[in-house]
Amino acid sequence: MWKSLKGVAYSIYARRLAGRLAGKSLPRHVAIVMDGNRRWARQEGFEDTRIGHRYGAEHLDEVLRWCAEMDIRHVTTFVASVDNVRKRDSVEVGNLMRMIEEVVAARLARPTSIWQVHLAGRLDVLPDTTRHALKLAEEATRGNGADFHVTIAIGYDGREEITDAIRSLLEAGSRAGHSIDDLAQRLTPEQIAAHLYTSGQPDPDLVIRTSGEHRMSGFLLWQAAYSELHFCDVYWPGFRKVDFLRALRSYTARSRRFGA
Repeated sequence: MWKSLKGVAYSIYARRLAGRLAGKSLPRHVAIVMDGNRRWARQEGFEDTRIGHRYGAEHLDEVLRWCAEMDIRHVTTFVASVDNVRKRDSVEVGNLMRMIEEVVAARLARPTSIWQVHLAGRLDVLPDTTRHALKLAEEATRGNGADFHVTIAIGYDGREEITDAIRSLLEAGSRAGHSIDDLAQRLTPEQIAAHLYTSGQPDPDLVIRTSGEHRMSGFLLWQAAYSELHFCDVYWPGFRKVDFLRALRSYTARSRRFGA
């Protein structure tokens, strides 16, 4: 009885929050650090904390649906850093990669999916099967006419991204016959941005991080320079629609100054 009443109250509150956002200027692009899968599993009493990765992977599908409902057409998700892939226990990393292949990539590649997939990061550090699954999802959704775009940041590090962008810019300039001095004199932020992993995508308006951690952990260091930040105490698999709507409410209450 109590659980039923709690569910009704939750639904009413979620509808009220959504109603208050009607007509407000919502973010066009939301980026999410999906943190706390293992801690959520421990909190829920699972002996094997790796199960948190499956719940976390499955939860992305639901959160993307919430974004679509609010007409948020660009989403970037931080799935795993370079260090996550290289330095964590190999068994745990293997489990995480399977969840990405079997849940994230498979669901995004479905014919009914409205999301066009983009990838950002050092894909060369991923297992061949994971890289292949993600590439298939990217190819399957390319040119599908979708106005909704999801970028999967995996094997990602913001400093490496900027380094790679500058290296790519210098190599392109060299091929075009420009000297280093010439490139240095004409270098602009726009030129660097054009060589980032996320080239062609708008910068995020709002970055949400779950799990209570108050840091960016190298996520979108260039792109999030003027983003609004929202830190949520709940772990990623427990991130509810009301938590999402509260983040949007917080965003609408802020006056964006873009560094001014």
